[in-house]
Amino acid sequence: MPLVGIRKRSSVTIASLIAAVLGVAALLAGCAPQAGNPDQPPGFFPVAPVTDAGQATSNLYDITFWIAVVVFVLVEGLLIYITLAFRRRRTDTELPKQTHGSNMLEILWTVVPAITVTLLFIAVLITLNEEAEASAGTPALVIDVTGFQWQWTFDYATEGLSFTGTGNTGPVMALPVNEQVRIRLHATDVIHSFYVPQFLYKKDVVPGRVNEFDVVVNDPGIYSGQCAEFCGLAHAEMNFTVQAMTRTDFDAWVTEQQQARPTAGPSAPPGAATVNVTSVSVTQGFDPSTLTAPADTPWVVNLTNSDAAVPHDFAIKAANPDGTDWLGDPDAPGGGSAVYQPPPLRAGTFTFYCSIHPNMIGTLNVGGN
Repeated sequence: MPLVGIRKRSSVTIASLIAAVLGVAALLAGCAPQAGNPDQPPGFFPVAPVTDAGQATSNLYDITFWIAVVVFVLVEGLLIYITLAFRRRRTDTELPKQTHGSNMLEILWTVVPAITVTLLFIAVLITLNEEAEASAGTPALVIDVTGFQWQWTFDYATEGLSFTGTGNTGPVMALPVNEQVRIRLHATDVIHSFYVPQFLYKKDVVPGRVNEFDVVVNDPGIYSGQCAEFCGLAHAEMNFTVQAMTRTDFDAWVTEQQQARPTAGPSAPPGAATVNVTSVSVTQGFDPSTLTAPADTPWVVNLTNSDAAVPHDFAIKAANPDGTDWLGDPDAPGGGSAVYQPPPLRAGTFTFYCSIHPNMIGTLNVGGN
């Protein structure tokens, strides 16, 4: 029977298929760990896990990866074989023998995937069980983490410590290694996500709900963390740092932080002018947004923070004698207040802002009426 409507497969198509498979194989080889390289993680993650639960996740990933490699090689290998072995040749004048259906093949490609998925399901259950075991028992340390646009606050209730910070590294979460630490997650505005790559784990931070998980960090070190849920314009700046240390070093750190106190400024002379301002919220800014202060005389700022869960402070751009920004200390906690004594300023117009949330700004008229 003559061949009708069957196009000849060109050698270019075959070569493209072979090149594609070889390219993917080379990519997979590049992902594999390199022997003798101490910086290369033992699995296929770009970072090495530093927690018990993270190691269990890495092991599960390796199993899944190799199963995917076997499936890929089998399927692509068969495709290449079929393309090469059954391509049309110049001498072909009739269709090859046609096979319609095969009970054996049907059973094979039904049973094998079913067994594979079942094994993966069992491996997932084992991994989840190992992670659940890590959360059993009484933790040695509890840290309450509050996410807000666009920073983090770490509260150590038992130790009486609280930290909120900004910048590329953000606030520091210190914790002891080889001990169970419970992290309780809170949100005050929108959904955030607590993520440390070396933990191989992330957890959503949801308003009105407390999510928590336990972690045991095995290796001392400094690990970067971030918000992994898009939460607004400054999402990329919502960073933090985890500093894991020995129990001895952690106890010393706690003592040092408890003894540290903000340096108090000089006392304002009697009769110094007082300016009152309220920090409303990250989005609404200050109330009022325009302040007036006397020129070249001492003055005091009373800041009331009506934002129930988010800390704010008071700062003035280019207010120091050397032209740098004057930064008020300490922060006014959510629902609290703080008193600041900025330096005497020359007559003119300045910008005041919250250094924790630089988008919160207002206008300060010095020497105006």
